[in-house]
Amino acid sequence: MFGDLSFSHILILLLIVVLVFGAKRIPEIGSSLGQGIREFTRSMKGVTEDRPEPPRVQPPPSATVASTLPPPSGGDPKRLND
Repeated sequence: MFGDLSFSHILILLLIVVLVFGAKRIPEIGSSLGQGIREFTRSMKGVTEDRPEPPRVQPPPSATVASTLPPPSGGDPKRLND
């Protein structure tokens, strides 16, 4: 995209920027861009640091679950609607 941008093209672009914004406004624009970038990176660091880690849930072992179940009673299952 910018591979064919030569030194003369960059000089022409800088001259146009100076003519449009003025020589006094260019340092102000640069400093405000720098402050914006710093604030953005600071807020992104704050987002990643403020995020709590999800709780770690350990599944119960399958052997203890089977031993805690009541023994099968046999017969037909009971119906709730009868």
